Amino acid sequence: MRSPTTVDRLTGILSGIIAFILVLLPFHAMFTTWAGSNLGHLDLWRLWKEVLILGMLPGVAYLLWQQTALRQWLFSNRIVRLYLAYLGVFVITSLPALLRGRVNGEALIYGWLIDLRFIGFFIICALVAASSNFLITHWRKILFWPAAGVIVFGLLQRLALPYDWLKHLGYGSDTIPAYQTVDNKLELRRIQSTLRGANPLGAYLVLIITGMFAAHRRLWLATAGLAAGLAVMFFSYSRSAWIGAAIAIGLLVYWSLNSQRQRRVLVLTLAGLIILAVAGMYSLRNEPSAQTTFFHTSSSSASRSSNDVRSYALSLGWHDIIREPAGRGPGTAGPASFRNNKRAPRIAESYFLQIGQEVGILGLLIFIAINYFIAKELWHRRRKLLPRMLLASLAGLTFVNLVSHAWADDSLAYLWWGLAGVCLSGNIKLKITKHNL
Repeated sequence: MRSPTTVDRLTGILSGIIAFILVLLPFHAMFTTWAGSNLGHLDLWRLWKEVLILGMLPGVAYLLWQQTALRQWLFSNRIVRLYLAYLGVFVITSLPALLRGRVNGEALIYGWLIDLRFIGFFIICALVAASSNFLITHWRKILFWPAAGVIVFGLLQRLALPYDWLKHLGYGSDTIPAYQTVDNKLELRRIQSTLRGANPLGAYLVLIITGMFAAHRRLWLATAGLAAGLAVMFFSYSRSAWIGAAIAIGLLVYWSLNSQRQRRVLVLTLAGLIILAVAGMYSLRNEPSAQTTFFHTSSSSASRSSNDVRSYALSLGWHDIIREPAGRGPGTAGPASFRNNKRAPRIAESYFLQIGQEVGILGLLIFIAINYFIAKELWHRRRKLLPRMLLASLAGLTFVNLVSHAWADDSLAYLWWGLAGVCLSGNIKLKITKHNL
């Protein structure tokens, strides 16, 4: 047996760090909120994963130095090239934003982190996974075991725990709300489990439910997990997540059919079901239960319904891009803009519009191109489980990001893009045996 080399030992350590990050991500919001509220320095605690990733860079650089195939992939891959172009747009738009007082330093830094970190993590995961089989072999455990904890805790929130139980972990007005409701109705509390909120939980479950639906090992366990995950997703009342999951599962079913006739029947059936669902919701539009669950428009103490707020924000986002096609600069929109004390925050209720607001039409087009080429690479490998699951969930999450800032949530963004890097590491031709995905 060959003795482990320095490269072998290093890739083992780097793979372990990546697995550690991916496993802890679903619990990141809960842990950092507790630590920050009890020990102080909340922002520093929230950067634990970025600190680990930064510490990995010398090791990744050593792998690049030692392995020619890694360097060839890095310098020739079009996703990496697009990322460098994307980074260039951020550099070009940052200086004018600072000089003109559109953004302060803190918001600018967080704007860079929110928009750039997960794509950089994708590249790191691809390079490390190309040198070791560990992440490819264990991705199911890395994804599904933490998800089981998230789902179980979500069910406990719904069935057993007091509505404001999270306040014991430091949740509150200065960190993350201890509970969320539909239109300020306490009896309609939204499950948020260990994630940052109900909508981030719903977006996370799009990935998890897609994976459970696609997995065929231990069918009874996957079925039980799928049922529990769907229940938690329903009581998150995240309508974008419901639709995103439906898109992802619909694609998985469509791809599983072998004949064009079966696919046409499926498409016609789904179209009929959609028409019936729309007609049914329209006929029930004045029913209190339908208003609450599906439309979020029931009478309540909220001064404006969530639909009104979202529609207004989306309209402002489009208007900003048309008025400022070059963007206003990183950190001037999205969650990072809350840290900009020079301007009011701009929340467009769409991650794609957020990118357009920050780095303009050019930056938005580059980001869309990155998504397209990753989807294309996954499509070529869709016969295997991991790429098929990631491709279907990407379709669902793309819809979610059209009407929310899902990629701004580090738990989901790092997890999905990290797994995508592991999946596409097979593009890098190293002399090691790759396991089936």
